[in-house]
Amino acid sequence: MENKPRVVVEPPDRRGLRQISVGGETVGSAWSLQGLRRTLKHLGYPKDVDVHDRASVCWRGGGSQTWPDRRWPRRITGAILIIGLLCSMVLLVLIGLPDAFGAVTFSQRIAGGMFIAAGALAGVAALAVLDFWGKRESKFSGAAVLLGVLVTLGTTSLLLFLWLEEREYTRYLLAFLPLWFWSAWALRPLLREKAWRGIPHPKQLAAGVAATAVLAAVNLSYSVVYQPSSAPALFELKTHFGTPTQDTSHQMLQIPLTIHMKNIGTVPVYTLGADFKVWGGTAEFSESPEGGLKARKEAVAGDAVTADLYAGPHEWQTISAGQAADPGAPFEPGEEFNYEALIQLPRGAKYDSLWAHLDITFMRKDHGKIDSEFAIPYYSWEGESKECPPEDCGEFVTHRGRLRHNNNLINVTRRPVYVNTVWAVKPDGSYTDTYFSSSPDFISSDPARAARETGMEAERYGVFSGSADAVLPFSALLKSAAR
Repeated sequence: MENKPRVVVEPPDRRGLRQISVGGETVGSAWSLQGLRRTLKHLGYPKDVDVHDRASVCWRGGGSQTWPDRRWPRRITGAILIIGLLCSMVLLVLIGLPDAFGAVTFSQRIAGGMFIAAGALAGVAALAVLDFWGKRESKFSGAAVLLGVLVTLGTTSLLLFLWLEEREYTRYLLAFLPLWFWSAWALRPLLREKAWRGIPHPKQLAAGVAATAVLAAVNLSYSVVYQPSSAPALFELKTHFGTPTQDTSHQMLQIPLTIHMKNIGTVPVYTLGADFKVWGGTAEFSESPEGGLKARKEAVAGDAVTADLYAGPHEWQTISAGQAADPGAPFEPGEEFNYEALIQLPRGAKYDSLWAHLDITFMRKDHGKIDSEFAIPYYSWEGESKECPPEDCGEFVTHRGRLRHNNNLINVTRRPVYVNTVWAVKPDGSYTDTYFSSSPDFISSDPARAARETGMEAERYGVFSGSADAVLPFSALLKSAAR
C-alpha cells in the first residue's frame, strides 16, 4: 500500500450509494463494503487490504459500517419500472405495426411509425433504468427513463381518451389502462430523484419535447379525423336497356341490360352489395282527367313511385334480380366495370313499361379494410337459418367479415366490428341489406341496438350508397324487336 494513493469514500447519497475516489479522481461507487473491496481489487489493491486503516482509506460522512442502502425496495422499484416500460414498448409496437406497413394513406403510415418509434424509446428507457436505479454512470440515463415514462403516459392518455368516447370493451383496455396508472405512479420517484439532472439546458430540451409532442398530436389528429374524409368518393352509375331481339323458337324477347360503374374520384372503395332488379309495370288508364285525377290521389295515398293524371297506380312485378358486383370486390380510382344481363320475357307479356333499378353500397378503403372471409358466400338453403326463416325472408345469400379500421388506434379502443351483407330473393322481389354489429350474426335480439350499431359503424367506416335507374316503354321494345 506504500505506493498506492489514498482512497477516499464519500458520504452516502440519499439512496445509500457512496462514491469512491483515488488521488482526487472518482473511480467508482459502492453500495456495500463488499462492493468497495471489489472496486479496489479491480484497481490493483490487495484482496485483503485493510479498509479500516485510516492511513489507507479516508471515510467521510460515516465509517466502514455506514451503508444505508435499501437494497430490496430499490430493486423492486427498478423492476417495476423496467416491467412497465417493456409492456409499454410491446403495446406501442403492436399498435403501430399494422399502420406503419399496411395503412392506405401516407400520413397514417407516419402515425404508425411514430408509435413504433415511441415503443423503441420505451425499450431504451427500460435499459436506462438499470443504470439510473444503479450507480448512475451515465448522466443521460435519468432523462431517458423520464422520457420513456412521459411517452407512456401520453400515449395511454390518448388511448384512454379515445376509449372513453364509446366505452366499449376491448382486450387492449386491460393493457393501456394499467399502464396509464403505472406511468402516473412512475413519475413520482423520477421527479423525487430529479431525473433530468445532468442534462445541459433542460428547459430548452423540455420545450423541444413539448413542441414535438404537439406537432405529433396535430399530425395524428389530421391523419385520423380530417384526411380520411377530406377527399369525396365520386362514382358514375348508369343502367341502360339495349336493343331487344326475338327468339322465334320460344316467342321470347331477349333484352340486354348494361350496368355501368366507374370510380371517377380519388378514393378506393370496397363493394359491399350491388343489387339490381328489373320490374314490369302495369297501370289502368283513363281518357278523362277527372278519372285520372282520382287515380292520382289513390296513387299518392298508396305511396306509389309515380302519380299520373291519366294513369292509375302502377303495379310492379319482379322480372329479374341479381348481383352486379361481387361483395368485397375492390374498386380503385379510375377503374370501371360493365355488368351485362339478359332479361327474357314472353313477347305477349302484358306490361306497359320496364324499370331497371340498381342499388349499390360502398365502403371507403381509406377508412378500413374487410377480412378475406367476406368474399365467401353462405346460402340459407344449405343449412338451417338462425337469422331469419325462409318463410319470412325468402332464400338469401349472406357475406360476413371482420372490419378493421385503417387507423389501428380505433381498433384497439373499440370492440370488434363485423359487416354482413344479405341478398334475399322472394317471390315478389329481392333486396340487399348491409348490417354492422359487434357479433358475427347480422341480426340482434335488440332491433333498436342493431339499428344504432349499423348507423354508427356505417359512418365510422365511410359507408355510402348510390343508385341508377332506366325506364323503357314496353311498346318500344316490341317495336325494336320487330325490325
